[in-house]
Amino acid sequence: MADAVWAPRPGYIPDAEETRLKKARCGSQVWRAPSFALKDIPEPEIGDDDLLVRVKRCGICGSDSHLYETDTEGYIIFSGLTRLPCVIGHEYSGVVEHVGRNVEEFHVGDMVAAESIIWCGRCPICRGGAVNQCAHVELAGLTVDGALAEYVRVNALQCWNINRLTERHDEAAAFSLGALIEPLGCAYNGMFVSAGGFLPGATVVVYGVGPIGLGVVVLARLAGASRIIAFDPVPERLTIASEFGADFVYDVNVLAKQNVRPRDVVMEHTFGQGAEVQVEAAGAANATIPEMESSLSVRGKIVYLGRAATSTPIMLNNLVTGANAIVGSRGHSGSGVYPNIIALLAAGRLQVGGMITAEYALDQAEEALR
Repeated sequence: MADAVWAPRPGYIPDAEETRLKKARCGSQVWRAPSFALKDIPEPEIGDDDLLVRVKRCGICGSDSHLYETDTEGYIIFSGLTRLPCVIGHEYSGVVEHVGRNVEEFHVGDMVAAESIIWCGRCPICRGGAVNQCAHVELAGLTVDGALAEYVRVNALQCWNINRLTERHDEAAAFSLGALIEPLGCAYNGMFVSAGGFLPGATVVVYGVGPIGLGVVVLARLAGASRIIAFDPVPERLTIASEFGADFVYDVNVLAKQNVRPRDVVMEHTFGQGAEVQVEAAGAANATIPEMESSLSVRGKIVYLGRAATSTPIMLNNLVTGANAIVGSRGHSGSGVYPNIIALLAAGRLQVGGMITAEYALDQAEEALR
């Protein structure tokens, strides 16, 4: 369970809805002095359209860690939608324990994975198809209770059956892969739905190879990228990126010591032409965007998957001259993202078990966050 003090920064004035709901649009501007605790809470009560899921696997996302980490003034690092206190955890899989009386698509015992974007389906935005931008969106593990618990309540609309994963994998492996669908879905949605994909033969660059960035690597390879270039400050992540199909990996700290800019590396590998797709999955826009926008190909795209609480400088002339685009992307809901990821996993086309580098019991959650 995560909690913090509602203490808007000087100069930040929450709007009426934020104040009424205690639901910050930019968590890092409001929530201070976070705390985490393992607590006994009542088993969730489900509604007629819900499922009660016994959690089998739950991943830890960077956003979870950013609820835990603070800046020099004690405010959380996470800059997205947040309401506390809240049970964290949104990358998960489990087994259905109870089914609401209106639910016909799921049965007790089904293996499932769930979207973390809880969209209403009724607002004009949802009805127009942009469910990730729902006007009334809730975020599992950030604004409503998530899955770093024994049980989680989930609306059947956001749930997907993953029984077919056991055709190729044992049950334990299937649940582990099920918990990776959410970050893989963010990568898929960003590259192929929001940004419209790329032609086979393109060069793809990714900054940050945590779970979402690794998803970019493996999906880009599957989609026919001719070169994949990855940047990260953590050598262990770069090793996994290589194993997943990145052709060139670079430790940004080593590059800095050599006085070499990432954009120069990209231009060298693309023979001065620049990369068709560059993905920001590091959440470090001030450092990465200047490198990306100056090493795009003509009509290249920046796909922004991270979060930033402050404005980021960019040379707009480069965008105009190159007919380039910057595309923001949140979530993984709609557009066939989840069923397509499940189909790729079931077919053995996505080999991503290497993303899991450690496993912890529930009572070790705080240790895992650190």
